[in-house]
Amino acid sequence: MIRALCIVFGCLAIGQAIVYLSGVKFPASIFGMGVLFALLQLGWVKLAWMQKITDVLMQNLSLFLVPPCVAVMDHLQLVRDDFWSIFTATVVSTLLVLLVTGKSHELIRRWL
Repeated sequence: MIRALCIVFGCLAIGQAIVYLSGVKFPASIFGMGVLFALLQLGWVKLAWMQKITDVLMQNLSLFLVPPCVAVMDHLQLVRDDFWSIFTATVVSTLLVLLVTGKSHELIRRWL
């Protein structure tokens, strides 16, 4: 478990370094996940090493949703002011994602 935590925090640190050195306005955790994905794909990190930490993280996933929910509650007035634009964007983007995913799946199934 310590090894897995070191790998996760190491990948996060690499992502933070990428953001700091490149000046890109992008979350460092996304770069960190990309680094971890690359390490897993290259076989430098074994999936079995990460199994225990992923089990713990998945069991407590709802705990990670509390901070964003509290942040939304902090800015509830902003959400209330722009409710219809947020609602419209959510519905439209959800429908677009469903449509694009469905059509992509259909094309890939036909192609294979």
